[in-house]
Amino acid sequence: MKVPKLDREIGIEVYATKSQGIGGKIRLFPEDFRVEEILADGSKAQIEPDIMPQVDGRGRYLVCVLVKRNLDNILAVQAIAQRLGIDHERIHIAGIKDARALTAQHISIGRMLPEHVEKTTFNDLRLYPVRFSNEKIHSNLLFGNQFKIILRNINCSSTQIMKQMENTRNAFSELGGCPNFFGHQRFGTVRQITHLLGKQILLGNWEKASSIFLAKPSKYENPVSRQAREQLWNNQDYEEALRNFPSRLIYEREMLKHLAKRPKDFIGAFHRLPTKLRQLFIQAYQSYLFNRFLSQRIQRRLPLKGFRQGEYKLVIDDKECLAIPLIGFKQSVSTGEQGEIENEILRSEGINPQDFKITAMPKISSPGGLRTALTPLIRLIIENPVDDDVNPKRKMIRLGFTLKKGSYATIILREFMKPSSPINAGF
Repeated sequence: MKVPKLDREIGIEVYATKSQGIGGKIRLFPEDFRVEEILADGSKAQIEPDIMPQVDGRGRYLVCVLVKRNLDNILAVQAIAQRLGIDHERIHIAGIKDARALTAQHISIGRMLPEHVEKTTFNDLRLYPVRFSNEKIHSNLLFGNQFKIILRNINCSSTQIMKQMENTRNAFSELGGCPNFFGHQRFGTVRQITHLLGKQILLGNWEKASSIFLAKPSKYENPVSRQAREQLWNNQDYEEALRNFPSRLIYEREMLKHLAKRPKDFIGAFHRLPTKLRQLFIQAYQSYLFNRFLSQRIQRRLPLKGFRQGEYKLVIDDKECLAIPLIGFKQSVSTGEQGEIENEILRSEGINPQDFKITAMPKISSPGGLRTALTPLIRLIIENPVDDDVNPKRKMIRLGFTLKKGSYATIILREFMKPSSPINAGF
């Protein structure tokens, strides 16, 4: 089964299931892609709580639920900080959520009163306080996310849809889960450049990294943005680019302001970006390598359940699971046949684990780690198809499931849908 070029460009070279896809489109509206975060203690961030919680407890952090619609996490945190008149470093989150969606997640704010937060509702963003705590929100507190998704514009009969969905569900059961690939959001669907940028930073090619971030155009992005990037790509005139780049390209404009004054200080320009964003570039390249490692394992028909000598494992819910490296300066490759795959790919990329120690910008160095090869699909619910209310003569279907932290709903959906064009399918 042919894998789209956009998937291959982020290292996803295979489908794990052989069932026919139903096609269709996600995210026609942000409300079609609902995400509610679940913490390890079982508490869920609700988009529409039945009863507003009474804030209780004591502690230095105020835990709140952030509900956002069609909004990037980093921009949301910055907007909240600005509205509250505080440094964004006082705000902590457990995990990054989809931008093109309606999402609810926990955040903590240091030294904040509930009455101040309750006024923070604006531009598709609202906060409501939950409790006080002596522990800030961080990734170790996160269990996962519950998804409720509508697939629209399906050009199949209801019988075909259910048959194909069940075939894919059964394939997941046989596999023991879904391959734990990193999804398009990790790389940017419209401009899949974050991993390319991360690689150049690792190699110390700061000028090339800057050029990719600012000027590498994509045929899928807004025409005004694309034209501005193309012009900068051709002439490297940062002052002119600052005049041409639209205001919505906030991060690019921050870098351009610096380069217009200091055209050769590319490291300084990257320092104008939030630390978390810079870290994402490195993490995206780690994710790309992981996707390639896992793709090659599947292509070579090596098992995903269980593990062989020399392969890494993680203990999840008292079970030992196959794990694949997220390469970093403390994380080496596997040994055995899986190690041969990883070493072969690293050689082709011209990268070694010590490159992830970035002396010019230590804060974005990455020690690496391990990630399970499979992710469980928890409480999958598939409703019966109905007529699509916005696409005449087409069907739509609702499904819901829960994934553990770090796993991507779009990886599940691509197996059900098998889209020929991830962009057109809403990925």
